[in-house]
Amino acid sequence: MRPLDQRRALALFSGGQDSSIVLAWALERFDRVDTIGFAYGQRHEVELQARLDIRRAFAGLSPDWRDRLGDDAVIDLSGYGAMSDTALTRNTPIEIDAAAGLPTTFVPGRNLVFLSVAAGLAYARGIGVLAAGMCEEDATGYPDCRAETLNAQIAALRLGLDADIRLETPVLATSKARSWALLEEIGGDALVDTVREASHTCYRGVRDAHEWGHGCGTCPACVLRAEGWSAYVAGKAV
Repeated sequence: MRPLDQRRALALFSGGQDSSIVLAWALERFDRVDTIGFAYGQRHEVELQARLDIRRAFAGLSPDWRDRLGDDAVIDLSGYGAMSDTALTRNTPIEIDAAAGLPTTFVPGRNLVFLSVAAGLAYARGIGVLAAGMCEEDATGYPDCRAETLNAQIAALRLGLDADIRLETPVLATSKARSWALLEEIGGDALVDTVREASHTCYRGVRDAHEWGHGCGTCPACVLRAEGWSAYVAGKAV
């Protein structure tokens, strides 16, 4: 099995809340952290802009982070996105698909594709760790966020690459409220405020201002984020 550098990480980074938290977590723990994003035909370019804003802001928060933050790559997967008729790639309603029992925002196999492509880049660069923001709180709607799915995928990638690559998912078993607290533990209020203001989660691509950040306020992603923020703030007040 090919050894890879376990002091280096490649963060799967969308510019959303969870992946921003994971990037901060990785910057605290690894000597160098590269980032990878995916242009998979998503409807809203604001997601890709948020990635740049977060990277720039993180570099300005800490000299150590600036030195550790490595190269960024955005991989064109538009052909993959074109295969899926989902609310993230098409102008279709955000609702539960009666046939599948899953939300129309589910892009089939997206996380599995992202992990495979990221593993290929990590292998080429000699990077030993993938850091990703999948969260089991989302797993009822997104079966590719389940721990058993991710464990099976990384096992397959280790076998298929014959390389010592591992996956870190620091928010996998963490509530949205607890993830904000984790962010505070890593970098204090300044880091929390940076992610709250600059990250993007809204499925509709809206950037209306709210206490918890920016979004439409009504799509499932905004509702989950707002509930998590409220619980986090309430916990701080205790």
